[in-house]
Amino acid sequence: MTLPKNIHFRFLIATATLVVLVLVLQFVLPVVIHHKIWEILGFMVILSYLISLLNSFLLKNFEDNFFQIMVLAMILRFIASLVFIGIEVWLQMENIILFIADFFIVFLFYLVFDIYAFLSNLRPISK
Repeated sequence: MTLPKNIHFRFLIATATLVVLVLVLQFVLPVVIHHKIWEILGFMVILSYLISLLNSFLLKNFEDNFFQIMVLAMILRFIASLVFIGIEVWLQMENIILFIADFFIVFLFYLVFDIYAFLSNLRPISK
C-alpha cells in the first residue's frame, strides 16, 4: 500500500494518527499526557500547515533557493515553538516538565513528517 501523493492528505493522515495516539494514551496512561495537550497539538497542526503552505509558495517562486527556504522553515518553526512554550510557561502552569516533554514529542512527530515529505519530493539533480 502506498500513500497518496497529495501532501495535504498525508498531513491529514499524520494528524489523525497523532490524535488517535493521544486519545489512546489519555485513556491508558493519563499520567504521561499533560492537560494542555490539545493546545499543543492545535498549535503544531496550525504552525506546520502554515509553514508547509509558505514553503510550497516560496519553492514555486524561488526554486533556486531551495536550501535557504528549508532552513527558513526550520528556523520559523523553532522560534514559534519557543515563543509558544515561553508564553505558556510564563502564565504559571502546573507540571511544566510534562508540558515541555509532550510538546517536544509532538514537535518531533511533525518534524519527522516534514523530513519525510522533504525526502519524498527530492528529484535527482540533472546537470
